[in-house]
Amino acid sequence: MRSRAAAAVLEGAGFQNVASLEGGIRAWNGLVASGPPEAGMAYFTAATRPEELIALAWYLEAGSRAFYAAIGRSPDARDSAALFAQLTHAEASHMEQLRGLYQLVAGARSASAFPQGILRHEPPEALMEGGVEVARALEWSRGKPPAELLEFCISLETNSYDLYLRMLAATPDHEARRVFDLLAKEEQQHLERLTAGFERLINAGGVAGGFPT
Repeated sequence: MRSRAAAAVLEGAGFQNVASLEGGIRAWNGLVASGPPEAGMAYFTAATRPEELIALAWYLEAGSRAFYAAIGRSPDARDSAALFAQLTHAEASHMEQLRGLYQLVAGARSASAFPQGILRHEPPEALMEGGVEVARALEWSRGKPPAELLEFCISLETNSYDLYLRMLAATPDHEARRVFDLLAKEEQQHLERLTAGFERLINAGGVAGGFPT
């Protein structure tokens, strides 16, 4: 998962000869490759205008919020409920920031139905950061140990961080750039915290135990 997210970041930076081994080291060792839904880059490559970029970000934040909220309610993650509650709250906060940014950028053109009708191609399913379908991710997550769930969240946040950096570079609007820069920095903080928690969990040998809080 982490290698796939890293590969997506490298592709976005212009590298052309990038590869990620599906199934990771288990596939390399000759075992059957199995793993979570791949977190690649954003589903909507056609989003170019500031309003479209903002709507795209809102859809992905909404999907991530739904995923984290559902995981937090799962009996398999009762020990990590506080962590997922924090992530859920952070995504909801980002959604409100993006809604306010849209109204500011669109001005008199703003639509009350935001984000509907902004993108030329709206998502057929609920998607989250990394372009992953929420339903598919939740189906995969059932019964998974904390380390695997946390590693998956790391791949999602990596793609989210990279996406905001791309949006920052793609829009000339000053206010949109300011908000995308802020969101990128917040996603970087989430990523650092998740990575630190994952490393503590692995170093403590708690692969099947609860998340550190």
